[in-house]
Amino acid sequence: MKAFMIAAAGMSAQQTNLEIIANNIANINTTAYKRARAEFSDFLYQADKVAGSPSQSADKAVVPEGINIGSGVHISSVRNVYTQGEVVNTGNHLDLALFGRGWFQVETPDKNVMYTRAGSFNKDSKGQLVTADGNVLIPGIIIPEEAKEIKVSRSGEVLALMGNGYDFQPLGQILIANFVNEAGLRNIGDNLLAKTSVSGDPIISHPDDIGFGHIRQGYLESSNVDAVKEISEMISAQRAYEMNSKVIEAADEMSSLVTKMR
Repeated sequence: MKAFMIAAAGMSAQQTNLEIIANNIANINTTAYKRARAEFSDFLYQADKVAGSPSQSADKAVVPEGINIGSGVHISSVRNVYTQGEVVNTGNHLDLALFGRGWFQVETPDKNVMYTRAGSFNKDSKGQLVTADGNVLIPGIIIPEEAKEIKVSRSGEVLALMGNGYDFQPLGQILIANFVNEAGLRNIGDNLLAKTSVSGDPIISHPDDIGFGHIRQGYLESSNVDAVKEISEMISAQRAYEMNSKVIEAADEMSSLVTKMR
């Protein structure tokens, strides 16, 4: 019976959906994490009777609607939802939150350029601004040892107050990236995303330019996961899974009855 395959496809899709929801909940406290959402699509249909074809009646009347039987559902894609997360005050002058569109550019140890919104930066042994995993901020900003205070403007200008000075000296300019199709970015873990042919090449500009977000120093962006929404969707996925399992039970009972009648 086709019902077995259709219901099994439904169970498989809901299991994957539940895994996506579980990952969202697991990352509820991950800095700048963007929740993922499953996109469902139906499988191909089998046309038992095509609309507009002649009927089996003697007058060969035209069939107005036809009979199309579906073959189940599958997850066609997993979409990240790039809405703004809550911006939280940390008091750390090297914590930088992006408010609005944009991505920090970082270079990994293997010299690949990646993109992140997790702006919890630190200094390495050379004074460079790096992420918690040691990825270097691009363009490179070096904080001198004698710097007493660091300021980062909303437009990304980095300034330092030196040991015996009274004026802030410029250290560099943070640039951020935008993409025509953010949905095309590829998650690789550790709060990093990579560009793809679908996302397009990065558009680089200063923070606070038109179409770009601005920087808030001393803040971090929280994840955009809504716990109540995720739990609600988890319950919905669980119920859909159970209903598909009941379809399999019903199909099994019907199949057994047919077998006994033979």
